[in-house]
Amino acid sequence: MTISENLAQFNSELPKNVTLVAVTKTKPVSDLMEAYNAGHRVFGENKVQEMEEKWQEMPKDIQWHMIGHVQRNKVKYMAPFVSLIHAVDSLRLLKEINKEAKKNERSIACLLQIKIAEEESKFGMSRADARQLLDSDDFKKLKNVQIVGLMGMATFTDDEKQISEEFQNLKEIFDDFKKTNNQFTVLSMGMSGDYQIAIKNGSTMIRVGSAIFGDRNYG
Repeated sequence: MTISENLAQFNSELPKNVTLVAVTKTKPVSDLMEAYNAGHRVFGENKVQEMEEKWQEMPKDIQWHMIGHVQRNKVKYMAPFVSLIHAVDSLRLLKEINKEAKKNERSIACLLQIKIAEEESKFGMSRADARQLLDSDDFKKLKNVQIVGLMGMATFTDDEKQISEEFQNLKEIFDDFKKTNNQFTVLSMGMSGDYQIAIKNGSTMIRVGSAIFGDRNYG
């Protein structure tokens, strides 16, 4: 199936309240333009430099989502245009995003990344650390960032019960935080291999690459 056919299938199957982020890392602009010409406008990258290069080349009505781990020294390159930063895992990073957003006279929406997987390699904050950040005076001083929800990645496993439990855990944290944060509208969980489980557990945003564009190009 073509990229546009894959997108059409996703759009016909996804609940209306779920946003599809088309993950375009390593893919050429021609592939992205096929998706764009099919009507898709939300793209996700995991490297700031690659995202910036594509932003320069492509139409300006695209929403660019930074879904990968963010280094503070790279924030300035995406601050002029990024729509949503998914993987915020520290107050220090948030302060840097706020600083660069202010320079660009804009507010940048962010998600706190919560560690729900067992794997050590996964980034993210604990529930307690995220709560402490949201309640802190330091955070309340930041006027150019908005925390609009949470993001998490499940353990890479074939055990669907474990994946489901990890997503349930994140949904429960999201619902709890939402009680005191009325800006919380986005729960970003689920990728090509587990998005259906994520949606069943309350995801409002899924990040899908290979199921749309085919396997990633390495090298």
